[in-house]
Amino acid sequence: MDTADTLTEPMPIRRGSGRTVALLALVALADFLIFGQEFGINLFLFALAVCAGILLSARRKTRFSAAAFLLSFSVLASAPLVESPSLTGVVLCIGALMSVALISARLLPRRLPALPLVFFRFALVMPLRLAEDIKKSLATPGKRVSFTAVRQGIGLWIMPLILAAVFVSLFAVANPLIEIALRSINFAALLEFLDLWRIGFWMMIAVVVWAMLRPRLKRRAKRSQAARAFMIVPVKNAPFGHASLLRSLVLFNALFAVQTLLDLVYLWGGADLPEHMSHAEYAHRGAYPLIATALLAAAFVLVAMRRGGPGDHSPLIRGLVHAWIAQNVLLCLSSMLRLALYVEVYSLTELRVAAGLWMGIVAIGLVLILLRILLNRSNAWLVATNLASLLMVFYISSFIDFPAFIARFNVAHSQEISQEGPPLDLSYLSSLGPSVIPALDLYLLKLPDHLIGQRSEAVTVRYYLARNFEMRRRDWRSWTFRSARLDTYLLSPAAIAR
Repeated sequence: MDTADTLTEPMPIRRGSGRTVALLALVALADFLIFGQEFGINLFLFALAVCAGILLSARRKTRFSAAAFLLSFSVLASAPLVESPSLTGVVLCIGALMSVALISARLLPRRLPALPLVFFRFALVMPLRLAEDIKKSLATPGKRVSFTAVRQGIGLWIMPLILAAVFVSLFAVANPLIEIALRSINFAALLEFLDLWRIGFWMMIAVVVWAMLRPRLKRRAKRSQAARAFMIVPVKNAPFGHASLLRSLVLFNALFAVQTLLDLVYLWGGADLPEHMSHAEYAHRGAYPLIATALLAAAFVLVAMRRGGPGDHSPLIRGLVHAWIAQNVLLCLSSMLRLALYVEVYSLTELRVAAGLWMGIVAIGLVLILLRILLNRSNAWLVATNLASLLMVFYISSFIDFPAFIARFNVAHSQEISQEGPPLDLSYLSSLGPSVIPALDLYLLKLPDHLIGQRSEAVTVRYYLARNFEMRRRDWRSWTFRSARLDTYLLSPAAIAR
């Protein structure tokens, strides 16, 4: 009999198995690069590995040019992690990987306004994606697992493993090389992999990575006729109808005009304030509440200028809305000036830098609202453009060493150096980390000789910051560009001389 007739056909390789292999490889890589290590370039390398895994395990093969573009996009989005790991950088990196996953699965919409909703639907299903696929796989006919089958499977391995152990022990007695190799195995190190924290880390990485390798979107819920009817607001007598909206805008413009006039006189014009009130106090009391006011005003404009609402049919309402948005933009600019005046008196902090950035973002959002009205765009377009501007601000900010910037600013404007402003708060600078060391060196260089107490305190703060930085774990996986720059600076003759 021909033996060729008895051979079975080769089993086809399922693409799902390729994704499983990619998942196991990425989890093992995450364990090697990230677990037990300080964050650094390891996050960047792992992000590129996940991007490569997404492209290689996609259901439809990606062209080389498209794959190269997506990989380059992932490199660009993950670049902040090379500068210095931060929450902003991690969020941008995850967003880029989600984009690559959606593009490879042909799930990314072509229209910009639809992007936020698609990302939101993707994020909703990510935590449950792995569990759902495991449950679906076990429920598939032919793959159902029973305790009897598991017991039989384990029983089939008992005898081979026992005999294999006997053979290994005999070989170890007969061959000293095998005996040395067995003794060199560190079983304590193997038991470290049973650490609950490590297993939890594997599970977390597996959940996120599997969702990237098998992207799905949460199904949209069908809106009933009752819900649609509930959202329709009558025009005449409703709270956001024509009459009520017109009165609101007239009143709001008048109120904002009073605030704007006061800012123009006292803040921009520099007029004398009442007794017992300084410009710093005037600025401090208005910086943050005015941002909340602008956000509330923006929400009102979105409701007032909804499609099909009174704003679409009344030129007067549109004109009042335009004037109110202009006043809100001026309000944001006044808030920035208030913050600048307050910083001049009380120095710069991380919270005040964040407040300044948010004021700028709110001002950009108000301008985009005006563009949305003038260009007759949808609220979805407005949300998408605001998210784009927010991501751009976050991306640029992730490359800036804010502790070093704050330290340089406070040193340059300190009372000891500039003879103006507040005294340098060395305890606050020490809380910002080793990035402030160059600014402290500049402070020590320019500090007058008669200020012995400040010099001694600054030298002590610099010593402990530099010592803690030098004592950090030096592993290539924790390397960052920012720490490398500081290393180079500390080894330079200028830093040693100071």
